[in-house]
Amino acid sequence: MSSTVPSAVKRPKQPRQPRRKGRIGGHGWVAPVLLILPTVIVIGVFVYGLIGSNINTSLQDRHNIGPSQGFAGLDNYRDLFTDDDFIYSLRNLLLYTATFLIGTLCLGFLWAWLLERKARGESLFRAIYLFPMAVSFVASGVVWRWLLNNAEGDRASGLNRLFGTLHLDFLQNPWWTDERWGILAIAVPAIWQLSGYVMALFLAGFRGIPEELREAARMDGASEWQLYRHVIFPQLSPVALSAIIIIGHMSLKVFDLIMAIAGQTNYTTQVPAIQMWVEFTRGDYAKSAAIGTILLLIVAILIVPYLVSTYRQERRR
Repeated sequence: MSSTVPSAVKRPKQPRQPRRKGRIGGHGWVAPVLLILPTVIVIGVFVYGLIGSNINTSLQDRHNIGPSQGFAGLDNYRDLFTDDDFIYSLRNLLLYTATFLIGTLCLGFLWAWLLERKARGESLFRAIYLFPMAVSFVASGVVWRWLLNNAEGDRASGLNRLFGTLHLDFLQNPWWTDERWGILAIAVPAIWQLSGYVMALFLAGFRGIPEELREAARMDGASEWQLYRHVIFPQLSPVALSAIIIIGHMSLKVFDLIMAIAGQTNYTTQVPAIQMWVEFTRGDYAKSAAIGTILLLIVAILIVPYLVSTYRQERRR
């Protein structure tokens, strides 16, 4: 008995599924674009739009409340860099930033190192170190204005009075009224207020280092200094870089702390942000806008390389 087996069994055609809208390959970009469109519009108008308007104002001949008298080009910038007051404010900003960075990094690392060694009452000390962050610069500035009072001798108050009571009169000084180093006194409350934040960053970095790495280094005969130098410090370098970027850009924009302690008319604590405000209140909009643009460029020089480096590291992963 013979039977025939078909060489191929034909399956019925499946009906083609209609392409769903919103999927990748169709109109998958519609939903994400609609989702972020409000944010893009707000940022475009109120961030980049206003930055563009500020740059345009800095290129105009507008030095009063009236309309612009024409296009000035880079004349406003040339005038700034030949202005002794502006050069002095840049010098103050450099001193403040360097002192602020070094102070917060050193104190923050020291506190994190002490807490990382499982000290008793860690939660209490961590709360004490972080508490100054909860206080605004304006509120702390009012207190520090009294602490950094420049009166000496019998009229002394604040820290100068404390030094006099402890017979440490040689430590009494004019603080923020000193023409050469007065800006460094402003860095003292800033360091006090943000060292706890840097401590939290370093403490998280310490806790993120696997204990196996430390044990392996000790088994290889590494001393404590070699352990920190070759194992712990390299692991903390990304944390330190992040702290430098965050604290650095905050120091470049310092305004409220100086206004609360010294005010806008005190020459010894002048920085570009204060000078920008002063010129704006005088109605010199072009000069004020030029100072703002220079500050933006300084911050960009610090931030952009970090963002580019972070982006490249993420792509390599």
